[in-house]
Amino acid sequence: MSKTIVIDPVTRIEGHAKISIFLNDQGNVDDVRFHVVEYRGFEKFCEGRPMWEMAGITARICGICPVSHLLCAAKTGDKLLAVQIPPAGEKLRRLMNLGQITQSHALSFFHLSSPDFLLGWDSDPATRNVFGLIAADPDLARAGIRLRQFGQTVIELLGAKKIHSAWSVPGGVRSPLSEEGRQWIVDRLPEAKETVYLALNLFKNMLDRFQTEVAEFGKFPSLFMGLVGKNNEWEHYGGSLRFTDSEGNIVADNLSEDNYADFIGESVEKWSYLKFPYYKPLGYPDGIYRVGPLARLNVCHHIGTPEADQELEEYRQRAGGVATSSFFYHYARLVEILACLEAIELLMADPDILSKNCRAKAEINCTEAVGVSEAPRGTLFHHYKIDEDGLIKKVNLIIATGNNNLAMNKTVAQIAKHYIRNHDVQEGFLNRVEAGIRCYDPCLSCSTHAAGQMPLMIDLVNPQGELIKSIQRD
Repeated sequence: MSKTIVIDPVTRIEGHAKISIFLNDQGNVDDVRFHVVEYRGFEKFCEGRPMWEMAGITARICGICPVSHLLCAAKTGDKLLAVQIPPAGEKLRRLMNLGQITQSHALSFFHLSSPDFLLGWDSDPATRNVFGLIAADPDLARAGIRLRQFGQTVIELLGAKKIHSAWSVPGGVRSPLSEEGRQWIVDRLPEAKETVYLALNLFKNMLDRFQTEVAEFGKFPSLFMGLVGKNNEWEHYGGSLRFTDSEGNIVADNLSEDNYADFIGESVEKWSYLKFPYYKPLGYPDGIYRVGPLARLNVCHHIGTPEADQELEEYRQRAGGVATSSFFYHYARLVEILACLEAIELLMADPDILSKNCRAKAEINCTEAVGVSEAPRGTLFHHYKIDEDGLIKKVNLIIATGNNNLAMNKTVAQIAKHYIRNHDVQEGFLNRVEAGIRCYDPCLSCSTHAAGQMPLMIDLVNPQGELIKSIQRD
């Protein structure tokens, strides 16, 4: 008798989603679907708004990564003004993005994913969360909290708010960094570095125990997309777009976001509100690609800072070259945090970082523009069309998590097929399916959680829709 298992909601992610697992008559997995059940209406209700407001409006898409939308919207605004922002403006934007990546990756690793690593996939779900981690290892939990606090404070020192700052605007930024702010960052950098090395050593020491997870948590060939710098270095704000394959070959290079519609298509499925982007030359769904920390470390040749480059070399050795297992997203986040901290350290020594010349003024000179930036979860596109008065006529957003949609669905299917067999459905198996999604740290438009709660209900139903069994986890 065929059955459907529904995991609703998926826990320890930002936003709301569910997973449907379809079993055949033998109790084995036929198909798995990752449903995003939040409706995103930002593209539509931004119509008619002045383009000057877009940075502030689109930052409200998410409470976890508002900086990503703030910067991408401002970059799109730069193009609509046809203006070159002052060097200090770009460096300050980069600083805020580095703080954002640091705080977001720290949240993902310490708060959302480490309970699985440290407490166990099959541990009591009532304590398999950040509060259980605090009880089991308070020093580690505190270090993770303070690392995230460091990134958030960098954002606050620049934009006066940790969340939904209106600081970055078309033409640059509203205000410079103060000397007091610069000194605070310099003073806290050593502790932040110490914490990321603690996490790196912890995760590397655990990797040998997670060989099954490395093999089954989304290990498959795909393309990878991300920004790279002029010298093939790791990039998070500027540069150009690159696609590579699972062998490390460059598939497409020096791509401009202006032409994204030539190489990225967007498909839809009736069972999810999240679009399914794909690499157009390969078609849908064969044009599957991944973005985010795993992809960024695959598409670049090097980081460009000594300590992160050393860790990148070891990371690639442990991955066997190109990292094709989505389980390595966790590892890649830690390497990127170190890269961010080194980049912040360099910026703190740059005289431009205190310059008050950080915004250029101009009128509207273009009626269509595309901005791109690297959010913590991957490449983010903002595409605006405006009228001559600067009012928005059309908006298209390709969210970082959306780029990973095909890969996330393939990942949960791979995990479910490995663990769920012959009608054997255990809570720990279902947690592993959820953990496959947590590899990508998806941000499903806005992050609304009930603190400390991990509700889960699984209904087994027959083809006639009759309930056979219900399992509930509060």
